Amino acid sequence: MYFGHFRRSASVLREKAMNIIAVIPSRYGSSRLRGKPLKLIAGKPMIQRVYELAKAAGSMANVVVATDDHRIVETVEKFGGKAVMTSPENRTGSDRVGETAELMKLLPDDILVNIQGDQPLFDPRCLDELVSPFFSDPDLGMSTLAYGMINERDIANPKNVKVTFDEKGFALYFSRSAIPCGYNEPESYDTFKHLGFYAYKKSFLDVYRSLPAGKLEKIEKLEQLRVLEHGFRIKVVVTAFDSLSVDLPEDIEKIEQIILARKK
Repeated sequence: MYFGHFRRSASVLREKAMNIIAVIPSRYGSSRLRGKPLKLIAGKPMIQRVYELAKAAGSMANVVVATDDHRIVETVEKFGGKAVMTSPENRTGSDRVGETAELMKLLPDDILVNIQGDQPLFDPRCLDELVSPFFSDPDLGMSTLAYGMINERDIANPKNVKVTFDEKGFALYFSRSAIPCGYNEPESYDTFKHLGFYAYKKSFLDVYRSLPAGKLEKIEKLEQLRVLEHGFRIKVVVTAFDSLSVDLPEDIEKIEQIILARKK
């Protein structure tokens, strides 16, 4: 039942979309795991696994890796993917996606999907969910994904960014701290993990790139706070699909175990 609905939804998106491009920002110089995009995961470079999942999404017209390192370009081209060289001066992944949109000469209403290059197990269906609000709200500039959290240790872990949103699904705040934070509240409440996937109209990305970094953005080290601090909205789409990230060498082993278990 669900998969039939998904196929129909993806078909509708293709019919309505002016152009949807998936961009995977990819830096070689990760502070915690240098050369992360090229690390092998069950025999494939991580960037290849992310690229192949992006290609499997029903609504993506094209997929490209945006990097500032020739080694990543060579690896992507070797497995038959598309890559573009971008400036090492980009402040964030979103800025790099914006530069890619310029290089590709995209139109103002084209939609860019920013895919995290260190999440090699994401479900492609979440990308179709991510872009779906643009077709019911023509004024929307940006959307992102959230996943319901249950484990208290995960909620307390600053590695997991949390998001809270209003009754219409627009983000109120993103934080590395637990939000909301209950105060003498015996009843349970929902906590949502922010998954770092974004979709934006090209016209909004142009605005984003022109904005100065926000104070909260600098404190939390979260690029999406720049949007809220300057008074713009982000639509939050709650998905049933979590996505694990690779931040440390031990994370690779965990993800390899999941991949191998799926093959059994």
